[in-house]
Amino acid sequence: MMTQQTQAFPHMRMLSEAQCRTIHSASLEILRRTGVRVYHDAALELLRASDALISDDNLVRFPAGLVEWALDRAPSRIALCRRGSDEVVAPLEGRKVHFGTGSDCLNYLDPRTGERRKFTAEDVVDCIRLVDALPELDFCMSMGIPADLETDSAYRWQFARMVEYTSKPIVFVCDDRGDCEAIAAMAAAAAGGMDALRINPTLLLYSEPSTPLKHSETATGKLLYMAEQALPIVHSPAPMMGGTAPVTMAGGLALGNAEVLSSLVIHQLKNPGAPFVYGSGLHHLDMKTTISVYSAPEFELARVAVAEMGRFYDLPTWGYAGHSDSCVMDEQAAADATFSVFASLLAGSNLVHDVGYLEAGLTTSPEMIVFTAEMITMLRRFMSGVSLDAGALALDVIHAVGPGGEFLSTDHTMAHFREFWEPTLFNRKRVDDWMEAGGKRLGDRLRERTLAIMDEHEPEPLPDQARDEIERILEAG
Repeated sequence: MMTQQTQAFPHMRMLSEAQCRTIHSASLEILRRTGVRVYHDAALELLRASDALISDDNLVRFPAGLVEWALDRAPSRIALCRRGSDEVVAPLEGRKVHFGTGSDCLNYLDPRTGERRKFTAEDVVDCIRLVDALPELDFCMSMGIPADLETDSAYRWQFARMVEYTSKPIVFVCDDRGDCEAIAAMAAAAAGGMDALRINPTLLLYSEPSTPLKHSETATGKLLYMAEQALPIVHSPAPMMGGTAPVTMAGGLALGNAEVLSSLVIHQLKNPGAPFVYGSGLHHLDMKTTISVYSAPEFELARVAVAEMGRFYDLPTWGYAGHSDSCVMDEQAAADATFSVFASLLAGSNLVHDVGYLEAGLTTSPEMIVFTAEMITMLRRFMSGVSLDAGALALDVIHAVGPGGEFLSTDHTMAHFREFWEPTLFNRKRVDDWMEAGGKRLGDRLRERTLAIMDEHEPEPLPDQARDEIERILEAG
């Protein structure tokens, strides 16, 4: 007996199974025929002990079977947890979407003054506390590089501040393996030890091979360390169509996919079953400005295709949203943020970063972060679809009210009216009531809300013992 479908959801699919296989086959041909350069001795030793073919010192070509072997071993689910607990706050699987900020902008768009200026250490902490306060954001990245920080270990300092000022999972970036080791030690101090961190991971490394088709010594060292420790990583290339990749999207997808697959082989040779997130930051080069574009229909098409390739491989996926090429938090930024969040939810990317990016990733805006959080709630409601069960169809209620009646006073309305989305930033008043309330434009309300959160939110404190251990690791350099 067939069961009735009681929930209707918006959905989208761009690539068929056969089309995913076309891209996969093209990437296998790149890896078989062209190969990749690997500039890390330990990685080359792993590859020499496998079925890979190495020539010209470090040119590595891969048989299809070796790639399929690695794909078979990487896990299909990664569960990112809250600091110091086993509570899963970001399960990376299927079409579940989790949003977070971006990393390492040089510039800060100050919501107090409207000034665009260099990041300070205080700004970084303010931004972390803002992310901690917003329930729509599931993870934190560092957002800014402080210009006033008197240390050569900026990435370690950033991670220490993130651990202190948010209990959410952290996606981190770093310089080298030494940074990885120090940062993992800090996360372990907050988690209750390295074994606890592995089983309840609270961090994930974002690193990159170099397009086209190169694995640098530094990036590969980080890749191998995270595999060795069985801690999650996204090793995502950034092919730029027309610059470092073919100008066509199909060519860029095939090239980026080959880079991801070759990274996965190295990763799984080091530690089969270690957690790995599939991602490729496919952009295109604007030929008028030579800027790598963040907000364009082609960028969002690439996000959909990358998410679908990740699901084709049954791997968790990496995405982008909440960003803009605009230099200020204006109408263009709002449109770009909304479009990108919508595309991410429809595509089903699992771990979606860059909320708050302006100027193609050079500037972080706290107001952009808060605005995007509002869009996430609105569009998640859209994605939740429409119920078609008996209670939603309300036939008995319609019959009881009858022709010419009203539904406002019914128990059914009282039971269900809160299911409609309610904005916190958008205005629904008519003009007289809006004027009486101050006549504030969206930008004014957005700035007030952003500053109120930054001034008032107090994160869950880090235990003293963990804080002391983290400071000790920082001081050790």
